[in-house]
Amino acid sequence: EYLFKIADIMRSRKHELSAWMVFEVAKTWAEADGDTAEAIDFLEFYGREMLRWAEKQPITKVEGEDNRLEYIPLGVGAVIPPWNFPLAIMAGMTMAAVVTGNTVVLKPSSDSPTIAAKFIEIVEEAVLPAGVINFLTGSAKTGEAMVTHPKTRFISFTGSKGVGLHINEEAAKARDGQIWIKRVVAEMGGKDAIVVADDADLDAAASGAVAAAFGFQGQKCSACSRLIVDEKVHDELMERVVAITETLKIGMPTESDTNVAAVINKRSFDTTIDYIQKGIEEGGSVLTGGGGDESKGFYIQPTVIANVEPGATIEQEEIFAPVLAVIKARDFDHALEIANDTEFGLTGAVYSTNQGNLEKARREFHVGNLYLNRKCTGALVGAHPFGGFNMSGTDSKAGGREYLLQFMQGKMVSQKV
Repeated sequence: EYLFKIADIMRSRKHELSAWMVFEVAKTWAEADGDTAEAIDFLEFYGREMLRWAEKQPITKVEGEDNRLEYIPLGVGAVIPPWNFPLAIMAGMTMAAVVTGNTVVLKPSSDSPTIAAKFIEIVEEAVLPAGVINFLTGSAKTGEAMVTHPKTRFISFTGSKGVGLHINEEAAKARDGQIWIKRVVAEMGGKDAIVVADDADLDAAASGAVAAAFGFQGQKCSACSRLIVDEKVHDELMERVVAITETLKIGMPTESDTNVAAVINKRSFDTTIDYIQKGIEEGGSVLTGGGGDESKGFYIQPTVIANVEPGATIEQEEIFAPVLAVIKARDFDHALEIANDTEFGLTGAVYSTNQGNLEKARREFHVGNLYLNRKCTGALVGAHPFGGFNMSGTDSKAGGREYLLQFMQGKMVSQKV
């Protein structure tokens, strides 16, 4: 009931919430609108799925017994969402924990506290009981205290691999007064690839790659940061990719025709410029972009770097910025080999008109979300449960039915009759 009520209020304040994201994290209007819509979708979806989990669960019947499997809350949790989807992911993480009966301490990213505060305004307007969601802003030290507290039962985190691994390590330690093993639900990024076969629709592949690489300045864990291309169509595809990239308008996110705005902060700007230079030093060739301008904001040109070798720094490390590394492959098998040669496993995509290639990708492309003949960003709640393998996280699937199980524990009660 509360989730549906909050979703209704969010729907009535949709444009206001989108405007705050344009202002606070430099989302374009289109990206901000999508973020707000996804937040509403999360609440609607989790509300309906919890109604299903509350029903009698199917178990094997035993004569003479009344057996019931019930799912109960875990307790008090720490919710630590990211800045890049400051409404959708924050609301989804928070309300998944709440709808399953838990209470939470919500600490938004220090780069996006305002939109989280606006969400709390809506929660209060919906008259959610006091103490269910406890809003706490602060730095990394604040998050550390939440993670290490012995009364914290679970931690829900979305962010970088380094921070996620640190949280997992700290959560594994049993401290004085702690009577449980803390549960960690983590999504920790990716090094996502689009594979283009020699029989692909090159126009579709080029437009999909550019949209996935440079949407919201590449600041998505699902963004395409590697384009792996069969060498037989490499040059032809690159002509298309460069041409589309050079049509993108860089500017203020408040302008309706802006495609690429500023990255989140100076640290991101400086790190990205360093990555571009590293890519050049390791043999890459900048086909377009490559520069930045911080005189009026932290703007980086959408950058395409070709001739990147497998194993190169920009082919392996998550950059989280508008930088696309292009790698040649001898054939489709080689392309999949390159795609899988990373510690991450979040999203991936394949463009091919050969059904055999697509079936091979289904079996062998080791990612949590695989898209065939479409871009690797834009997961829809309920339709594309989202979450990855390996260093991309704990294999939880946000926007999927089983996600709610991350915040509950099963209790079986058997009564002799």
